[in-house]
Amino acid sequence: MAAVALAGVAVFSVHQAGCDAPGRYVEHDDGQLELVGSCVDPAQLPPVQQQRKHQPAQTEPALNELTRGDEIAP
Repeated sequence: MAAVALAGVAVFSVHQAGCDAPGRYVEHDDGQLELVGSCVDPAQLPPVQQQRKHQPAQTEPALNELTRGDEIAP
Protein backbone atom coordinates (compact mmCIF):
# COMPACT_ATOMS: atom_id res chain seq x y z
CA MET A 1 0.00 0.00 0.00
CA ALA A 2 2.84 2.38 0.87
CA ALA A 3 4.58 1.67 -2.45
CA VAL A 4 1.42 2.50 -4.38
CA ALA A 5 1.01 5.75 -2.44
CA LEU A 6 4.63 6.75 -3.07
CA ALA A 7 4.32 5.93 -6.77
CA GLY A 8 1.21 8.09 -6.98
CA VAL A 9 2.99 10.99 -5.29
CA ALA A 10 5.91 10.61 -7.71
CA VAL A 11 3.64 10.66 -10.77
CA PHE A 12 1.74 13.67 -9.41
CA SER A 13 5.02 15.52 -8.73
CA VAL A 14 6.30 14.91 -12.24
CA HIS A 15 3.08 16.16 -13.79
CA GLN A 16 3.14 19.28 -11.62
CA ALA A 17 6.74 20.11 -12.53
CA GLY A 18 5.55 21.99 -15.61
CA CYS A 19 8.40 20.99 -17.88
CA ASP A 20 7.22 20.41 -21.44
CA ALA A 21 10.67 19.58 -22.87
CA PRO A 22 12.35 16.62 -21.22
CA GLY A 23 16.12 16.87 -21.31
CA ARG A 24 18.47 14.66 -23.24
CA TYR A 25 22.23 14.31 -23.19
CA VAL A 26 24.27 14.86 -26.34
CA GLU A 27 27.86 13.63 -26.52
CA HIS A 28 30.21 15.81 -28.55
CA ASP A 29 33.27 14.65 -30.52
CA ASP A 30 35.60 15.70 -27.69
CA GLY A 31 33.78 13.44 -25.20
CA GLN A 32 31.91 16.24 -23.40
CA LEU A 33 28.26 15.64 -22.47
CA GLU A 34 25.73 18.44 -22.84
CA LEU A 35 22.20 18.54 -21.44
CA VAL A 36 19.90 19.83 -24.19
CA GLY A 37 16.24 20.82 -24.03
CA SER A 38 15.37 20.68 -20.36
CA CYS A 39 13.78 22.94 -17.80
CA VAL A 40 17.02 23.26 -15.82
CA ASP A 41 17.95 26.87 -15.10
CA PRO A 42 21.70 27.23 -15.89
CA ALA A 43 22.01 29.93 -13.21
CA GLN A 44 21.17 27.33 -10.54
CA LEU A 45 23.89 24.89 -11.60
CA PRO A 46 27.29 24.82 -9.86
CA PRO A 47 30.23 26.29 -11.78
CA VAL A 48 32.19 23.99 -14.07
CA GLN A 49 35.52 22.90 -12.65
CA GLN A 50 38.42 22.40 -14.99
CA GLN A 51 39.75 18.85 -14.95
CA ARG A 52 43.43 18.47 -14.20
CA LYS A 53 45.54 15.69 -15.59
CA HIS A 54 46.57 13.55 -12.65
CA GLN A 55 50.32 13.35 -12.16
CA PRO A 56 51.20 10.48 -9.85
CA ALA A 57 53.62 11.51 -7.13
CA GLN A 58 57.01 9.86 -6.88
CA THR A 59 56.97 7.88 -3.66
CA GLU A 60 59.21 5.51 -1.80
CA PRO A 61 58.00 2.02 -0.88
CA ALA A 62 56.44 1.80 2.57
CA LEU A 63 58.42 -0.04 5.22
CA ASN A 64 56.80 -1.55 8.28
CA GLU A 65 57.32 -4.33 10.80
CA LEU A 66 56.58 -6.94 8.11
CA THR A 67 59.39 -5.79 5.85
CA ARG A 68 61.73 -5.20 8.82
CA GLY A 69 63.47 -2.43 6.94
CA ASP A 70 64.76 -4.80 4.26
CA GLU A 71 64.84 -3.38 0.79
CA ILE A 72 62.06 -4.56 -1.46
CA ALA A 73 63.35 -6.26 -4.59
CA PRO A 74 61.67 -5.14 -7.81
